[in-house]
Amino acid sequence: MMSVMHAPPTDSQDLDVESFATPLQQRRFATAMQRLAASRTPGAPVRVYVSAAPRTVDNPKWDNWLAQITQDLPDSAEVLHYRSVFTDDQPYDWDTVAGEIDGLVVVGKQKRAGSRVYRFGPVARLELRSLIAQKPVLLYAHSQGLIPVIDCQSQVLTQGGTPRLKLIAPKRWNQESATLQAALRALGPAQGETTEEERTVAPRHLAHPFVTPPR
Repeated sequence: MMSVMHAPPTDSQDLDVESFATPLQQRRFATAMQRLAASRTPGAPVRVYVSAAPRTVDNPKWDNWLAQITQDLPDSAEVLHYRSVFTDDQPYDWDTVAGEIDGLVVVGKQKRAGSRVYRFGPVARLELRSLIAQKPVLLYAHSQGLIPVIDCQSQVLTQGGTPRLKLIAPKRWNQESATLQAALRALGPAQGETTEEERTVAPRHLAHPFVTPPR
């Protein structure tokens, strides 16, 4: 449905962009988000999981970051994270969670203060990969807000033998971007009644986003 991988730029000037996605990729993403929005059942809850490493959650700024993410998402969205979902009685089980959420926000380790480069460990990389082609996946950039990962530059890091991920936020990112607005609409409440035609436009695996897929 959508892709996250963009080849590394060949010139430093190529980093001065509003998006690393091509116009065609952006249009396809927006169309996929429209299909998700059309498939939403009126009254059904909208759940967004915030993926963050333990060191990020332990950061003194974590509560502020989580509050900002919540504020930037549609008001009706229920924001979840590791500590609110997994307990001693319910250990980490990503496959189950992935089948019950409607979107993902990833919070990475910033290269340095003010940097647009974010690094993610192997767990966050796998969580992102499992949803990138199915549901809205957004990067939380500390100074730029929420950015669809489709608009970011991505690179797989293999040092140490365990694949990790690096995302670079576009320098001239615009919060009014059509991709972000489409993603937010896909994470909002159903817009009134949808027709049978609108519901069937969504791919089969997106028609019932709260049902855990068969194993």
